[in-house]
Amino acid sequence: MSSPEPVKVSLIKQYSVFLTNHPGALADLAKRFGDSGINIIGLSSEVRDDSALVRIALDGDNDYSAVLSKAGFASVESKMISVEVDDQPGRLHQVTKALGEGGVNITNVYGTAAGGGISRLLIAAENTSKAMAVLEKLAAST
Repeated sequence: MSSPEPVKVSLIKQYSVFLTNHPGALADLAKRFGDSGINIIGLSSEVRDDSALVRIALDGDNDYSAVLSKAGFASVESKMISVEVDDQPGRLHQVTKALGEGGVNITNVYGTAAGGGISRLLIAAENTSKAMAVLEKLAAST
């Protein structure tokens, strides 16, 4: 078995967007970003009755809130950490163990792998600066 590839860590923005729960609501939201040339790198949602909370992770440090407010969407901006690792068993454990041992509480996480050998985890933590320091140390050790 080959040795693991280095961990790549970067700070990104996530927007929590509040939608009504009806057919086409997510398509309308996605169109706003597509029309503005903004690439969505992560997406998750929670639906409750007639409303939905959609979390959209965007690459880079630009302020995209104007795209949302101009379209009439209520949103909350927060920081997340993008962690890219090679796609193999045990990598999620390695990342979350490092955070736990570093005293970092994860408040939200989602991710995926789509081939090409790389997985991406999107992690929100109670203390983003501390989480970044822990993950940068992990990246330097791999």
